[in-house]
Amino acid sequence: MQFDHRQAEALLAVVDSGSFEQAALALHLTPSAISQRVRQLETALGTPLLVRSRPCRATLAGQQLLQYLRRARLLEQDFLAGFSGEASAPLAVPLAVNADTLSTWLLPALSEFLITENVLISLIVDDQDHTYSLMQEGQALACVSAEPHPMQGCVVHQLGILRYRMLASPAFYQRWFAHGYEREAARLAPVMVFNRKDALQSNFLLQLFGLRPGAYPEHHVPASEPYLQSILLGLGYGMVPHLQADPLIGSGELIDVAPQKPTDVMLYWHHWKVQPPRLERLSRRLVDSARQRLLQPD
Repeated sequence: MQFDHRQAEALLAVVDSGSFEQAALALHLTPSAISQRVRQLETALGTPLLVRSRPCRATLAGQQLLQYLRRARLLEQDFLAGFSGEASAPLAVPLAVNADTLSTWLLPALSEFLITENVLISLIVDDQDHTYSLMQEGQALACVSAEPHPMQGCVVHQLGILRYRMLASPAFYQRWFAHGYEREAARLAPVMVFNRKDALQSNFLLQLFGLRPGAYPEHHVPASEPYLQSILLGLGYGMVPHLQADPLIGSGELIDVAPQKPTDVMLYWHHWKVQPPRLERLSRRLVDSARQRLLQPD
């Protein structure tokens, strides 16, 4: 069968915006028209494509279709731009990355390429253990993830290690760990946690002291710069990637409370085997740059 372009765009708009009403605004249609187009597509395929919740989300069949539609749209855009001689026409690419990748090495690695090649990135930020599922769901066409195994039809590249250190300000360290970083002190000291998906601190404290979540106080600050600022201000202590941690340890602004216990997270780049030429070049640039910036296994 051939997909109706209007029906496909309606489905994409609903998933991207989260509702029929917002999709209608984006496509300058009525919500009933959007609903009708999605329903016609579901009827043609013989299966539900959306869970009509708040926000709307794709079913398993819908996720598979979204993967295809996003890739097809990207290939079409890149082909038409090259075929018409408009090689500089922008190409929009949705990518899923973890927050620490975004706040440290990603933009310096890609900025020159994005400007030169006129590629527009739409970044979806999530924990490195969850970005892979965003690609599975069809929300992203490539991702930085801690998952080493590729999906069917995809390729995975090992990027390198993002090493985390448990850091505290000197004042915080003196207040809570003056007698050493021990279990009782760790049970009382406030911990900085990025968000509810962030398991770096909880895994560290569980392995080192047998302390489970809820056994110690937590701050939740779900933004990279405020998270680091909170540690610098002494609100709590927490994991910081080495690209940010090393200069701050060197300057004495922060202290590594467990210097012999770093936490290493291996990162991987996932993308589809068949992709537009510009996305292929983006992948090569990202992999090469990441391997220069991240730690490499021995």
